[in-house]
Amino acid sequence: MRAKGIIVSALIVAGIGVSAYFSFFNHPKESQNTVKIGIMAGDQAEDKIWQEVAQTAKNKYDIDLKTVKFTDYSQPNKALTNGDIDINAYQSYNFLENWNESNKTDIVSIGDTWTTPLRLYSSKYKSPDQFQDGDQIAIANDTANEDRALHLLEAAGLIQLKQTKKATPQDITANPKNLKIVPVDASQTASSLRDPKFGGAVINTNFAKSAKIDYNSAIYVEGLNDQTTRFFNFIAANGKDKHNKKYQEVVKSLQTEKTKQLVDQEYKGAEITVWDYKK
Repeated sequence: MRAKGIIVSALIVAGIGVSAYFSFFNHPKESQNTVKIGIMAGDQAEDKIWQEVAQTAKNKYDIDLKTVKFTDYSQPNKALTNGDIDINAYQSYNFLENWNESNKTDIVSIGDTWTTPLRLYSSKYKSPDQFQDGDQIAIANDTANEDRALHLLEAAGLIQLKQTKKATPQDITANPKNLKIVPVDASQTASSLRDPKFGGAVINTNFAKSAKIDYNSAIYVEGLNDQTTRFFNFIAANGKDKHNKKYQEVVKSLQTEKTKQLVDQEYKGAEITVWDYKK
């Protein structure tokens, strides 16, 4: 009985070993062709665009591109650093600069994607020069978007700022109309537009869309120029993976004429592809 038990045990161990062997050596081939990209949970239009990119990656480079969706802007970079995803695509250069500095990380761009121009809206006025003395304007209160909104107001001719890439209302050097710039949570900028105490609000397109605000009703739109390239979005990787061949092929799968046409078709100017912009 004892000998029989030993034989059975040996067979079980051998079986586990064989199973582990095939499990280990058969699956890496599949995983080597899979790239996980972190994106923000978006709408059907964005899903359609990434499906097209994934199809190109599969057909041209035999890459299985898997999208991993997030709802919190702080998560995709954490997941990238932790190795839960391989690359991500959701942030701008000024956002990443602040992130790397605050979190001591080495995340880099490996290829531009698109930009979503920031817009100034008003339910009272048709142009920026109509703002009245003392009007309040709501802007997002996070570091990246606050800076961006203030530079938008400067470009619109409403204020002047110190030369800085991390502008806050304290950096306003000229304010001819004594405008009160009020930082609020980014998700509250759209509702501020309906508050009669506000003359206007700078609203990110995703929040404007959620609030069913027509972005074509904006009274001022961020321009595409050398001053706004730091607001371009891109595909990001950990610094050590900057030249990874598969990740670069994902970039190539996105930077196509088909993607450009889809972005134009689905967003009609709300998003603009920028990989061919000459910096």
